[in-house]
Amino acid sequence: MQALLKFSKAVDWLNAQIGKSVIWLILAATVISALNAIVRKVFNTSSNAFLEVQWYLFAWSFLVAAGYTLLQREHVRIDVLNSRLSKRKQVWIDIIGFAFFLTPLCLTVLYLSTPVLIQMYQSGETSGNSGGLIRWPVWAALPVGFTLLLLQGWSELIKRIAFLRGEGPDPMGRLTDKTAEAELIEALRLQTEAAAATTTSAATKPQH
Repeated sequence: MQALLKFSKAVDWLNAQIGKSVIWLILAATVISALNAIVRKVFNTSSNAFLEVQWYLFAWSFLVAAGYTLLQREHVRIDVLNSRLSKRKQVWIDIIGFAFFLTPLCLTVLYLSTPVLIQMYQSGETSGNSGGLIRWPVWAALPVGFTLLLLQGWSELIKRIAFLRGEGPDPMGRLTDKTAEAELIEALRLQTEAAAATTTSAATKPQH
């Protein structure tokens, strides 16, 4: 089990680093979009390549960050019933989901997308739009993204099994790995609540 937990920590670290780096893809897409708009307005010219590279960057950003999103437990969940169950039942639901739903889905996407990527790379297929880009770089985001998501799913599966065996922390607990911005916001929120409580206490204190 300890070897599996080490594997889990390595996967968590990998997806954490990738997730924090994806912001640069968003920044690049934003800059390209702004420059394209300026060139189109000022010089009355543009290219489909500028539009397509934005799509490529957007595809890469959300696909390769899927594993990081799962690590941060930010995927959409239906907690109406799940939140009413005991901790062990919640963990078992996650185990079933990762093992019998997420894993087959990721393997299916990898099985279907990898041959297409190889074919496009070998043929050098390009966009049907005038001035468009070659297709394989954007298709590469599918196997890369779903591989990272699959690895993270296995990592989450390992953590939940370890918890049930009494060999790991609560995988459903609150995350403590906050950014500096999140920590600052939390500190300001607590400070504001404390100040409001002090003001309310002083206002309701009987006068003598």
